[in-house]
Amino acid sequence: MQLHTIKGYIQVMYLVEYPDKLLLLDGACRADIPHLKDFIESNLERPFSDLHTVVVTHMHPDHAGAAHKLRALTGCRLVAAKRDKDWYHGWDGFLMHLTDLALARWMANRLGKPKANLWYSRKLKPDFTLEDGDAIPEFLEWQVLETPGHTDRDLTVYCPSHKIAYVADLMVEVKKKLIPPFPIFHPNQYRTSVERIFKLEVDTLLAAHGGQIQLTEQAFTHLMESAPRSPVTHWRVTKIKSKSLVKYMWSLAFKSR
Repeated sequence: MQLHTIKGYIQVMYLVEYPDKLLLLDGACRADIPHLKDFIESNLERPFSDLHTVVVTHMHPDHAGAAHKLRALTGCRLVAAKRDKDWYHGWDGFLMHLTDLALARWMANRLGKPKANLWYSRKLKPDFTLEDGDAIPEFLEWQVLETPGHTDRDLTVYCPSHKIAYVADLMVEVKKKLIPPFPIFHPNQYRTSVERIFKLEVDTLLAAHGGQIQLTEQAFTHLMESAPRSPVTHWRVTKIKSKSLVKYMWSLAFKSR
């Protein structure tokens, strides 16, 4: 087994190579597909169709955006968490999907990336839905751990035999410091998930934003202390800002009297 780190459009991709097949630890951005194809065919000198399985850790654009297209191109199988409802279900889900795409575009612009098509379906159709501790089919040394908080369905991809864990967006490295992600829909579950990963004591800890990271005791304490106590989501942030604007406008109107 060989682990490859590939710099993606707005996140880091991790590709696990075996003699007969490849495992992508997350669904990446739609804009990542040409780069991933080139890496497999040019760097590894293997056919793109060797991409056997893609894990979708959660439904955000840089983690699910390439999944369906990769399956259409390579015949790979998609793995995701077992949930009764789509993450972007209903009218609110439709709006949140558009918001998340806008946030991904903002991040790309902030990183100086050229404009790219990031559109993807808000409804994932996985080939396998797994629960906590389940092994990934045909990659039995890898398993999924449910680490919700960021969303209700976040997965960590874990290889106990090599002490490797990919935590996706459970934590983000900014200016060499680990911080909680945005949004956090389930704060209590988030803390439980962070503590679970800390207790794994893995040798190689991988994040989508930050690459290989170190979850030291100091970093763990900072994450636990800085994580919100109530949900921090798109709608709550908008609501708070709207209230502040209303109060400001009201104060201006009052002063003008």
